[in-house]
Amino acid sequence: MNKTTCDIPKEESLIEYPCDFTIKAMGMAIPEFRAAALDIAKKHDNQFDESKVAEKYSKNRKYLSLSLNIYAVSREQLDALYTDLTAHELTKWVL
Repeated sequence: MNKTTCDIPKEESLIEYPCDFTIKAMGMAIPEFRAAALDIAKKHDNQFDESKVAEKYSKNRKYLSLSLNIYAVSREQLDALYTDLTAHELTKWVL
């Protein structure tokens, strides 16, 4: 079952803001997926540094995993980022 940070009561959250936070987005290994994920990250973090994105391809290079390093300032910011990434048609999974 997928949980967002909204499912966790604030008093039980282990995240202290502001902080650096890595979120992984996976999709088909096509340039459009990478561009979309980076655009979404930039929308939610005006300090987002594209040069720090880690990429990993699946064994057969069909899928691409992107580790997006976000400067998180609030729970709401992370929830909105997660929502936008999961809602995008090219995204398969978000962790």
